[in-house]
Amino acid sequence: MKKDIHPTFYPDAQVICACGNTWTTGSTKKVIHTEVCSKCHPFFTGQQQRLIDIEGQVDRFYRRLQARQEYIEEQKAREAARTSPERPIAELELGNRPTEALAKAGITKVGQALEKLAQGEQALLEIEGFGRKSLIDLKKKLRQLGYELPAAATEVSV
Repeated sequence: MKKDIHPTFYPDAQVICACGNTWTTGSTKKVIHTEVCSKCHPFFTGQQQRLIDIEGQVDRFYRRLQARQEYIEEQKAREAARTSPERPIAELELGNRPTEALAKAGITKVGQALEKLAQGEQALLEIEGFGRKSLIDLKKKLRQLGYELPAAATEVSV
C-alpha cells in the first residue's frame, strides 16, 4: 500500500446538527455540520405530517423565478435599446465621410435618418458627401440591427 495518499482519519470527529444535538464519530473531517439528525427528523420524532423546508426550496424557487424574470426584462430592454430611434448615427460605423455628411445635414440619430428615408432614397442622396454606397451601407446596417425600413426606402430609384 502506498504511503501518504490516504486522508487523515479522525476517530473523534464532532458532528453538530442545526437543532443543537452533537455526537462523535469517525471521519476524515474534524467537524461535520448537518441540518437534520435522528433527534429532529420527522420520521424519527413521529411528526411525519410536518413539512420541513430547511433549505428554503420554495424561497430558492422564487429567487430563481425572479432572476429569470429580471433576465427576460433585461433582454427586452437591450432589444429596445438596440432598435431605438435615439441611437446615434456614429454607432452604425458607416465611416467618417458619410457620418460627417449626415451630421452637417442635421441627421445625428437613427430616427432622423429613418424619417429622411421615408421621404425616399433621393432625399438622402441629395445630402452633399453622401452617395449611393453610403446609402447602401446605411440600409444594410439598419437591417442588421433590426430596424424596419420605410416602404419608400425599399423602392429602387434610378
